[in-house]
Amino acid sequence: MAGNPNRFALYILMFNMFIAMSGIGLIIPIMPAYLATFGVAGQALGFLIAMFAFSQFLFSPLAGDLSDKFGRKYLIIIGLIIFGLSQLMFGAATELWVLFLARFFSGVGSAFIVPPMMAFVADITTKEERGKGMGLLGASMSLGFMIGPAIGGFLAEVSIQFPFYVATAASLIAATISMLVLPNIKNSVDSQIQTLKRENLFRQMKRSTTTPYFLMLIVVFVFSFGLSNFQATIALYVDIKYGFTPGEIAALITVGGFTGVIVQTFVINKLFKRFGEMKVILVNLLVAALAMISVLFVGGFWPILLVSSVFFTAASLLRPAVNTLISIQAENEQGFAAGMNNAYMSLGNMVGPALAGVLFDINMSFPYIAGTIVLIICFFIASMSQRRSLAETKATL
Repeated sequence: MAGNPNRFALYILMFNMFIAMSGIGLIIPIMPAYLATFGVAGQALGFLIAMFAFSQFLFSPLAGDLSDKFGRKYLIIIGLIIFGLSQLMFGAATELWVLFLARFFSGVGSAFIVPPMMAFVADITTKEERGKGMGLLGASMSLGFMIGPAIGGFLAEVSIQFPFYVATAASLIAATISMLVLPNIKNSVDSQIQTLKRENLFRQMKRSTTTPYFLMLIVVFVFSFGLSNFQATIALYVDIKYGFTPGEIAALITVGGFTGVIVQTFVINKLFKRFGEMKVILVNLLVAALAMISVLFVGGFWPILLVSSVFFTAASLLRPAVNTLISIQAENEQGFAAGMNNAYMSLGNMVGPALAGVLFDINMSFPYIAGTIVLIICFFIASMSQRRSLAETKATL
């Protein structure tokens, strides 16, 4: 990184991301059993995930805007507090509608955490170091998803609500640490850009269509839609079809997360330098599609563990690659670009799980077929973006 203070700030961001993703991850293996206490299953789970993504979509552009105006630190702290309290609400719920309200606030908290963190990394890294910084942030995200389910399965032995209370405590601790030690970074942009950024959500979405990274935002939406099909239903799929225990479900997520941490920490920067971000995106879209459809043709714990690990590894390479390309093209609009990135991702995460839940209740195979088709469509969109970029480069020579 550009200096020791910046490196320290990156470590704090990684810790915060780890805590937030652990809070999300630790509830994954217990969700089928927890929702069963409310008498609901696949469709409700899909819409709960969609509710989270819907609030992320609404608030991510605002978070990116405000982080440019007031600095990244305070948005991150507010997000951690909101996220923690929402986990408490979810665990203490006695009515189904309270679960939806809690997930809405979880999405708000996540929106105030992720875009400012991505913009923060862009602020403290050079273009050459950007991929490594995004990869390390992504590794902390994967590590949270990896360790979270294992912790959740263990904590559920105390009570099915206990993991939510632990997630609350962890988020509030992270907020306290951030308040005490995280430096506040503001992006120095001119007043005209700041005025533009105070537009409402839909004007910002419209303006995003004129940015040089618009096609990459479409890629974010489409691959998030496809990936969320898998992530939203895999726990229910193996629970119903094979009778996997919460511990086995946790293992699927944990091993996949571990491989993601390894490639994002030690491999991804080398891949970016050797092949470029776009080639990494194209290859892993195809790998993710192949892994998704393979779920339907394998059976038993170990084959499904292998397929899910391949899928999660591909996903862990896709996100930093796309984030890096968008960040490089955004130049001095890091907060806005990060907010739009998260908004388009949230749209995909909103539509994908809702549709996956409906399709799952019709036929358990349908979400994986639909997700595979969507990922292949995303491959062609990314190829189009690559061709456009090459054409523009030739035009400037």
